Amino acid sequence: MAMEIEALPIGLDLTGMAPEGLAALRKAVRSLEHPGLAARLANMVGKPVELIGNALPASASQVIATATSKGLEAALKVALRTMQRTPHAGSQLLHKALATASGAAGGAFGLATLPIELPVSTIIMLRSIADIARSEGEDLSDPEVALSCVQVFALGGRAGSADASQSGYFTVRGMLAKSVTEAARFIAERGVLEEGAPVLVRFITLVASRFGVVVTQKVAAQALPVVGALGGAVVNYAFIQHFQDLALGHFTVRRLERVYGKSLVRTEYERLAQDH
Repeated sequence: MAMEIEALPIGLDLTGMAPEGLAALRKAVRSLEHPGLAARLANMVGKPVELIGNALPASASQVIATATSKGLEAALKVALRTMQRTPHAGSQLLHKALATASGAAGGAFGLATLPIELPVSTIIMLRSIADIARSEGEDLSDPEVALSCVQVFALGGRAGSADASQSGYFTVRGMLAKSVTEAARFIAERGVLEEGAPVLVRFITLVASRFGVVVTQKVAAQALPVVGALGGAVVNYAFIQHFQDLALGHFTVRRLERVYGKSLVRTEYERLAQDH
């Protein structure tokens, strides 16, 4: 007796996902597993990003670490206060133009302006990330979604020599999951953002440790004599484009998880990642 094969639902392939969903996931994998800022910077200045780092003085690391934390703290405040009002979607080009302008100042005046320039750039990028989240069906009034917007800054922070097992998209999400959940619960219960709250400090610290890698690359590229003010603007344009790409990938994955379930999406994501 011939075995009957159960037909797949119309529009689904053997993976259990619709072709358009699989195509969107494939694009997300490219963005999230191969973040391109280092390559973009190397093409701009004509040298590998590892050598770009030599342009920074030894004292730069503390300045960058402090500015990175301050930038993320400012972005978190915006995410949890202003974005809950759900403003009208902004223009991605406008966000890039604003970030480019702030980058020009960073390129012209160097490391000294970073504590001022980076929080401005980070808030502009956060706005752009929020617009992308909204376009993928996210509810910005949900504290977990707001935190997921800030989480994007941790997704591209891998050094070229980093252990791949510690830098994959789902690995980073897993590392941040508990912190995101605790912080979201804290915010939902309190209804306000408390300065210095341990759960929020822990979340910012985790994100900052990875965001700082990308900030260092950006600052080093802007510090090169051949870059200057004009190049600083171009570097910041690449900087915000980098995080827009990551945000689109991240919130595409989350949208597909709502449609197909987390288990299936992760299985297909990891299968596609092996092919790249």
